[in-house]
Amino acid sequence: MFLTLSLKVSVVLQINCILVQFWRNFLVVFPYFYLLAMKDMRNFLLLGAIILCFSGITHAQSNEFTIETLWKLKRISGTKVSPNEKWILFQSTSYEMEKNKGTTVNYLLDLATKEKKEILSSSVYNIDWTPTNQLVFLETEGSNTHLSKYDPVNGTKTLLHNFGDTGIDGFVMSADGNRFATLESVKIKEDVYDKYPDLPLAKARVEDNLMYRHWNAWSTTMAPHLFWYEKNGSDFTKKRDVMFGENFPSVTGPFGGIESVCWSLDGTVLYYSTKKKSGKEFAVSTNSEIYAFRTADNITTTLSSAHKGYDTDPKINYNGKTLAWLSMDEDGNEASKNKLRIMDLASRVEKELTLNWDLSVESLTWHPTKDIIFITAAVKGRKMVFQVEVASGKITQLTNEVCDFVNVVALKDRLILERQSMIDPTDIWVYTTKTKSMENITKINDEILKNFPVPTVQEKWYTTTDGKKLLSWVILPPDFDVDQKYPTLLYCQGGPQSPVSQYFSYRWNFRVMASHGYIIVAPNRRGLPGFGEEWNAQISKDWGGQAMQDYLVAIDSSVAQIPNIDKERLGAVGASYGGYSVYYLAGIHNNRFKTFVSHCGLFNLESWYGTTEEMFFANHDIGGPYWLPENKELYAKNSPHKMVDKWNTPMLVIHGGKDFRVPETEGMQAFQVLQTKNIPSKYLYFPDEGHWITKPQNGVLWYREYFDWLDTYLMKTR
Repeated sequence: MFLTLSLKVSVVLQINCILVQFWRNFLVVFPYFYLLAMKDMRNFLLLGAIILCFSGITHAQSNEFTIETLWKLKRISGTKVSPNEKWILFQSTSYEMEKNKGTTVNYLLDLATKEKKEILSSSVYNIDWTPTNQLVFLETEGSNTHLSKYDPVNGTKTLLHNFGDTGIDGFVMSADGNRFATLESVKIKEDVYDKYPDLPLAKARVEDNLMYRHWNAWSTTMAPHLFWYEKNGSDFTKKRDVMFGENFPSVTGPFGGIESVCWSLDGTVLYYSTKKKSGKEFAVSTNSEIYAFRTADNITTTLSSAHKGYDTDPKINYNGKTLAWLSMDEDGNEASKNKLRIMDLASRVEKELTLNWDLSVESLTWHPTKDIIFITAAVKGRKMVFQVEVASGKITQLTNEVCDFVNVVALKDRLILERQSMIDPTDIWVYTTKTKSMENITKINDEILKNFPVPTVQEKWYTTTDGKKLLSWVILPPDFDVDQKYPTLLYCQGGPQSPVSQYFSYRWNFRVMASHGYIIVAPNRRGLPGFGEEWNAQISKDWGGQAMQDYLVAIDSSVAQIPNIDKERLGAVGASYGGYSVYYLAGIHNNRFKTFVSHCGLFNLESWYGTTEEMFFANHDIGGPYWLPENKELYAKNSPHKMVDKWNTPMLVIHGGKDFRVPETEGMQAFQVLQTKNIPSKYLYFPDEGHWITKPQNGVLWYREYFDWLDTYLMKTR
């Protein structure tokens, strides 16, 4: 096994740090050494040894990349570039542990000088550029919301419209600045309090349909609707609810927002994406559509009715003639291939640009002056950038690094990219198309990260039980000692169809885990995108089948090929489908693992089917209702609760009280089995968290309990 250059450099830096720390400590206590030495030289030698040990301890403690350090990092998002390509706008969010909340700062970065300055206030949101290189944004002041404009040259701010106390969830301005559209909440149905106004203190809900809760929130009587406004002198006049009379949201939550809306170039048509369904229809279908609303006559047209799955992310090209969007063909399958489609808006002729391409598109961005689309897609454990030529359909991969590109902004001859990896948090990079060179222009966390040694990420390919090639990322601890044995964690990915790419996660952070002294094995098992449609689709209705064998191949092959893995100190961890995987592996691992950690895992597929919310997912991936005779065998094979008679390994179970995708009772059932069988176990419960841990102090507590549990069973020599 060979040390990388970065690892060798970090070893040299470690030695220098130890020497510097020693002499700093020595100079502090030297006067005391001198006095003691005058009495007895043995005192000098003794205290010298103590201070040397102290230097090593201080160094070790200050150079572990911990969860506390992770939450100190600044998180970049929202990168946008001015039309004249002079400035980059981006947001940086920092978290205050004591206040248990984050604060977002807005920055302008000069592309020529690379200098950045803070602008506006933290109450500003939904910022965008105008064609005249000014910024427009929403701002809250007390109970009022304003639409304002900011000139980055002279720093002046101008009020464009006062919405009063109307809540605005987002807006999008037309290219000429004469119109804008907003997302505003409207009441679409009555509730029990409308029915019984004389009982204002009663606490109850009455439901008569599905989708009464979603992800982490209960449904309400309100839904976001699109409204459009038109310029009237120096102000704007509210014209109309785009979905007037329709009891559907204008965007599909909780992940869809104003980014699902765009104007035609002349500002006369609004394009938006939503799923116009409610109740059970919404719960069992993924069929969203692209709609076109004409402001002249209030007529709405459906553009994507030929496609039965998700149609999302409409975007207009530079001359306003072509609309592009992402599209899936299969209703009910949220993980089918995401295709890139375009439509000539004059003729309404449509074309798929990724017809013969075996990858799934994640995002799209038009070139500002050409019929070229830049897309991102997962490919072999990375999220890369590709160029699509509209006329020919030619697709060219532009990047090939060990990283993820999570946002793309296209300039005339450059791309502005948000880049991250398993080791590095998000930074903004510039890719020059002519030279294919890359430059990091923010380095926003360098001061925090500069003193921490870096783990090593290795790419391993193993042969599966059915003869396929399996990519596994192996992350080695910093200052890796080739003569040392390390405890090792098998990381089980959720989804189940989301890639183990080079993401920098703030929950399952591989840098934190490796810095704590663990080797991590993270396989791209069956069902993960980036390896073709067949590989991706094979997980459906086979959750406990080949994917589980892929996990075992990954850990067994890693043990066989990496001599530094201590096979007597193996653990398996994961969330969502990864948490399900942990429960399943607990019944089939044949004593490979010494402990498990399952977060928000599916334990009993029958009870889960009866309590989850988006039924299309359960119908497609599990096979449908458990009471149907044709599904009995699927549930018997794939549900972890059928194998608890074989459970014998300590386990930490974690769950959130607001998790409606995998309700808390799944974790409770697993914990009850463990306790009843007298298996060492613990239940970590977050009543105010959903499927994810989002609050700073909860995030730190999560990791402290996580490491406390793992260290108890795997760090016996630590």
